[in-house]
Amino acid sequence: MPAEWEPHSATWLSWPHKHESWPGRFERVPSVFVEIVRQLGGSEPVHINVADAAMQSEVEGLLGRAGVRLEQVRFFPIPTDDAWCRDHGPTFVTRATSGSAPGGTELAVVDWGYNAWGGKYPPFDLDDQVPRLIAGALDIRRFDPEMVLEGGSIDVDGRGTLLTTESCLLNPNRNPHLTRGEIERRLEEFLGVERILWLGEGIAGDDTDGHVDDLARFAGERTIVAVSEEDPADENYRPLHDNLTRLRSMRDRSGRPFEIVTLPMPAPTHIEGQRVPASYANFYVANSVVLLPLYDAKTDRRALETLGRVFPTRRVAGIDCRDLVWGLGAVHCVTQQQPA
Repeated sequence: MPAEWEPHSATWLSWPHKHESWPGRFERVPSVFVEIVRQLGGSEPVHINVADAAMQSEVEGLLGRAGVRLEQVRFFPIPTDDAWCRDHGPTFVTRATSGSAPGGTELAVVDWGYNAWGGKYPPFDLDDQVPRLIAGALDIRRFDPEMVLEGGSIDVDGRGTLLTTESCLLNPNRNPHLTRGEIERRLEEFLGVERILWLGEGIAGDDTDGHVDDLARFAGERTIVAVSEEDPADENYRPLHDNLTRLRSMRDRSGRPFEIVTLPMPAPTHIEGQRVPASYANFYVANSVVLLPLYDAKTDRRALETLGRVFPTRRVAGIDCRDLVWGLGAVHCVTQQQPA
């Protein structure tokens, strides 16, 4: 599995349509997706899963009115239950092709099982079919690890190391028949990794049981960006402090410590009395732009400046996620990269 910052041939989205995921705010959510597509313009093509021709026509209208060049967008008639493509979409893997020119690669799909974060939000049968249908549409190989896993629960450096969390991957609502060692072996076999770095718990409001893409992300072979809560009274302080302590004790494949860059956490964000998992770690790295979720918080500028230093060759674009996060996810949760 290549690192997210390696070259993409496309970014995948599943267009939002489930009103129950954003009760009372759904009407504002498609415009967030339009902005994501607009910001990806000039970086890479965007592949969008839609239910049918009527949905495609509606999306084309939204994008066209926003000035998006539709030649950069390709639609796929793949119906979904929800819009979280990071989690229900395929994990793309590559390998060098024998006898090819230098740099030639073969693309394949890892088709993890999907059960809507431990069976929390049925139905999810359409979402579970998405990787198989994408593999068929692209006419590429598909591998089935016979294991439930969401894309937001893992992050890789593309050099054999993977980050994940105990609270999610070891939760019995995913793979109660598998031991920790068996889960590690499947990650190693199907993603080509050799080292698995385990963090602990996730942030408050996260219904995924602790996805790593709200906590810590690889930003280079030796650089990890991690969120840090500075208020000891906040409920995120203890788990995030524990995760930072773990990260600072970890070593890369050469035995060297990682460079840990910290991002702030925005002030606690509540919608209709419920705390939502607002995190700047939920950014997406595209070919020429980094999409960073913003929350109209005092810490937004600091987060923008920090990622600007971490990714100096890319433009950092803020995406207003005050409505999107009501669905308990942000920019990284709705995107999925297809490697070049």
